[in-house]
Amino acid sequence: MTFVSKEKIFSRKWFISYSLITLGSLIMAAGFVFFIAPNKIVPGGVYGIGIVLHHLIGIPVGLTGLAFNIPLTLIGIRILGPRFGVKTVVGFVLASVFIDGLTYIWGDVPLVPDDMLLSSIFGGVLIGFGLGLIFKSRATSGGSTIIAMIMSKYTRLPIGQTLMVVDSVIVLVGLVAFRDWTIPLYSWIVIYITGKVIDGVLQGVSYEKTLFIVSEKYKEISEKILVDLNRGGTFLEGKGMYKQDEKKIIFVNVSRREVAILQDFINDIDPNAFVTVIDASEILGKGFKSLNEKVAG
Repeated sequence: MTFVSKEKIFSRKWFISYSLITLGSLIMAAGFVFFIAPNKIVPGGVYGIGIVLHHLIGIPVGLTGLAFNIPLTLIGIRILGPRFGVKTVVGFVLASVFIDGLTYIWGDVPLVPDDMLLSSIFGGVLIGFGLGLIFKSRATSGGSTIIAMIMSKYTRLPIGQTLMVVDSVIVLVGLVAFRDWTIPLYSWIVIYITGKVIDGVLQGVSYEKTLFIVSEKYKEISEKILVDLNRGGTFLEGKGMYKQDEKKIIFVNVSRREVAILQDFINDIDPNAFVTVIDASEILGKGFKSLNEKVAG
């Protein structure tokens, strides 16, 4: 994934982007320092390598991340082109500084001693939330993401799959280094939670629903949607598989509360109607969050 955007320096959008990068880097660093690194959990990426080297030979985690990110970014620019903007560089530099700075202040002691599972959960949440903020600023996390993009170019595999391979290899490095099978198991928990939290930050928490309604009373149902719920919708043309008769299918997006109202109404006028309710991870458009708001945010 590549996020290269140009914002006018010192503009409102510029301040928001760099505030997100700074805050995201700090939160991500807190996840590593308070929960992940002290427990020798290796959740992939260059900081996972940093955790291994830190516990084996004492090199600071942030310094290792910086040492890997700089050449990887240069190699990425040479092979993939200028896809990595200044914000990506700022992001991994700040993350490295925050990780080593917090470690210097806090020390190498877990916030929750003797509880690897709790540390994995909260560490994954903080790292995912921090990375999500960085991604929202249209920056990348560098590190293993760049390696995955290079591998994807030559293998034609999706970036997501190659990233999982790269991170899994790094996790196994932790297994070899520490000779403890619990390390990769907890590390994969962190990787899973991190991915889910990133998705939540980027897409937001949505309570909207998408409905497909097949009913002979489509006119009355559409009137209810337009007038009482003040929503729009779309008629889709369909054909029944058994009788081959023409049907009108109503496609509509509503809130969770409005689903119950609409279901009660449909049950009253057409108990034989066919209604499919789908969770909508995100709806952009009139009556919901605008596309412009999404892009600007």
